[in-house]
Amino acid sequence: MLVDERIWTLFKRNCQHTLTYWSVFFSFGLCIAFLGPTILDLRCQTQSTLKEITWVFFSQQFCLLIGSTIGGAFKKTLLCALSALFLSSLMISVIFAIIPFCHNVLLLAVAMAVAGLAMGIIDTIANIQLVKIYQKDSAVFLQALHFFIGFGALVSPLIADPFLSEANCMVGNVTENITEIMHHLRNAPPGAGSHAPEGKGEEATSVSYAFWIMALINVPVPIAVFVLMYRERLIPCCGSSDPRLLDRDELALETQGGVVQEPEDKDTDAGGHGDLFSCCQNDNLRGLPPSFFGIHIMGGLVLFMTDGIVGAYAGFVYTYAVSPPMALAHKTAGYLASIFWAAITAGRLVSIPLSYRFKPVRLLTVNLAGVIITVLLLLIFYTSSVFLFVGTCLLGLFLSSIFPCMLAYTEDILEYQGCATTVLVTSAGMGEMVMQVLVGSVIHSDGSYSFLLCGMIIGCIGFVLFFGLLLFHRMHTNYLTGTSKKTVMVEEPVTDCVKQAT
Repeated sequence: MLVDERIWTLFKRNCQHTLTYWSVFFSFGLCIAFLGPTILDLRCQTQSTLKEITWVFFSQQFCLLIGSTIGGAFKKTLLCALSALFLSSLMISVIFAIIPFCHNVLLLAVAMAVAGLAMGIIDTIANIQLVKIYQKDSAVFLQALHFFIGFGALVSPLIADPFLSEANCMVGNVTENITEIMHHLRNAPPGAGSHAPEGKGEEATSVSYAFWIMALINVPVPIAVFVLMYRERLIPCCGSSDPRLLDRDELALETQGGVVQEPEDKDTDAGGHGDLFSCCQNDNLRGLPPSFFGIHIMGGLVLFMTDGIVGAYAGFVYTYAVSPPMALAHKTAGYLASIFWAAITAGRLVSIPLSYRFKPVRLLTVNLAGVIITVLLLLIFYTSSVFLFVGTCLLGLFLSSIFPCMLAYTEDILEYQGCATTVLVTSAGMGEMVMQVLVGSVIHSDGSYSFLLCGMIIGCIGFVLFFGLLLFHRMHTNYLTGTSKKTVMVEEPVTDCVKQAT
């Protein structure tokens, strides 16, 4: 079999929980990817400048960070976790439905802030719940979980692409100098130019239909969460005579005489996996070695950089492609975001069997090196539109499994006793927030070429930080080895005394 029998048995026992957590990550992916290709159409709708619309990214990522930070607070019981997932996934559908009515950039920023909060809560809870269920076997299931982000993020641009404007809504004279067009594109609101629709930028785009389609596609996700709550008898007004999923699986295993690892009570609190604030206040942190904290910090910083690249590239590759020297057609450039997320989706799918056969640290090393090499090649061939598509695909493949591999790697080092999941999710969200604003500001002030240069610098910093993580891992291993030796030396004399007494 391609999958170990024990892994398959664990999956069957937790099938509905696992599939539900995967489905809410599909909602996450839908919401994270649509801003990039629709950014110019949303500019027309809100009659704003590129610099102003960039703050919509910031509002989404800032609230995603807040949601990631507080998301762990909802995991104390299964009822809290599933209720939060239900409300968050439902809110994403509502936000998609109301975005076409946001004709002011401030209203759009508020809507995306609410969506970001829902995304952050989904991110933390789904990761924590899978880690709680599968423990040391979580790497395979985390890869599959993050595959569904890529799948949702692939679907989102594909839905939006047919409704994107063929040309920018405010520029009508194609003989105008391209440099002046892009300067106008960056700085002038749609109603300011002589070629713009007079105060009617929103009428030049039909992207509203894309958002309504995405809202409908997402509706089954909160329904799936609600069904799981019903099956677990967590809805007081909808009592069920059927046994809970966990009780049913235990009964089936006893009947079949199967032997599996002791199941974890999903309604109990897993120590350490709380929100960021409770992690910092945990009394168990006293007396721990510096390497324990170093692993959290370095792992978080690596994801700060790599998820920052994901957010910045997905958000601005379309803007980069329609700018000189590339100057691709709007429809052609619109496929870049889809290709990027398709590569991430394919990479995470491939990483599911790879994570079963190779240790996470090896996959992390290859992926981080691949990111640097790919961005370097994109810088060298910066005038080639063909290599832009090829490089986008390669970059997505290498970035795809960094987050789940890092999560599995750090949690395994810390033996699932720390706050690694919450810290890493929060750090990744912070990286996307900061890097999108930073890269957007640099593109606005220094031109499109700086987009790839920023990616190169961020990737190199992330690789250096990864070596710092390996150093702290070695230090932590030495500490645990020394501690276990001292424990053995203390226990041996006690055992001898007991033997002599008997």
